[in-house]
Amino acid sequence: MIKRHIAFLACTAALVGTGVGAAPAQGAPKTYIVRPGQSIQAAVDAAHQGDTVLLLPGTYHESVRVTTSGLTVRSRVPRAAVLRPAATKAGNPCAQAGNGICVEGTASAPVEDVTIAGLTLAGFPKNGLWASDTDRLTVRQVTAEKNGQWGIAQQRSVRGAFTYNTARDNGDAGIFLANTVATEGGATDSLGAVVARNRLEGNRIGVTVRRLRHLTVAHNDATGNCAAVFVVGDETPPRAGALTVRENRIVANNKYCPKTPRLPFLQGSGIVLTGAEDTLVTRNVIAYNQGTSPLSGGVVLFKSLVGATSERNRITYNTLWDNSPADLVDRETPKTNTFEGNTCAVSEPAGLC
Repeated sequence: MIKRHIAFLACTAALVGTGVGAAPAQGAPKTYIVRPGQSIQAAVDAAHQGDTVLLLPGTYHESVRVTTSGLTVRSRVPRAAVLRPAATKAGNPCAQAGNGICVEGTASAPVEDVTIAGLTLAGFPKNGLWASDTDRLTVRQVTAEKNGQWGIAQQRSVRGAFTYNTARDNGDAGIFLANTVATEGGATDSLGAVVARNRLEGNRIGVTVRRLRHLTVAHNDATGNCAAVFVVGDETPPRAGALTVRENRIVANNKYCPKTPRLPFLQGSGIVLTGAEDTLVTRNVIAYNQGTSPLSGGVVLFKSLVGATSERNRITYNTLWDNSPADLVDRETPKTNTFEGNTCAVSEPAGLC
């Protein structure tokens, strides 16, 4: 224990002395310390699997692209390292795409076991954090705020863990997970992705899960969004679903968002399943979500954009009150969804409470 502690201090002292570049013996994990005004990308490019890029508190006008597996990029003080757009985007594909941090592999060689932790990603034209073709990406204690599209987003990836983040005032979803954003198609297996213990406020949608299966959305706190949680599918098999939305606190998501080519206007939507199947929605607290959109209400089941129905979903043991037009809303024609054990007052149709 003492020897390891001394070695760590020696390594840290060397790194602090030179900023980016000093390192312990070859083969041992390295820590690259970056100060405001220095290049995070230079440290990321120099790092290897198992290394850490540690950001000291301050503001960094930079976008960063991570393509190395096993890398950790984190703030020394949670949320005290703030990334904002750079004045120039030349030579940086992540910046050119309008993103703050990009974690990007390929279909044949996904980036594995990357951790992004403790950063604040603010004001990027597109996404605070964008990930594609990753396996076991961890995003923890990140604040993503006032980004143009998504706060934290991932596609074509598996086994991601998104925990203890704050996504605030982003143009679309605070946290967005999808099979792919470029094409339509059947849902893919996320192999157990987790979206848990995040705070989601002031976004268009708090969490969007689009055309994915086998994941968990749990213990999140969503308020002040136009809609809290969306599970979105279409008619192409396999459908979105076979997932769990549980033990979330979903209160007063009454912001107004105008309609888009894909959705009517949004306001007062708690949990919405559209074109989803075999999803368990259980033990959530859902209150004061009120609006007049076709998607308004506490828990709403609604056909998808292309008319695919939501089937065999189970809505159980939720506590709902003062949602409008109703606490539970099932607008599907085939009545294959199950409602049981919920504490609520009003449903459409009647009899679901």
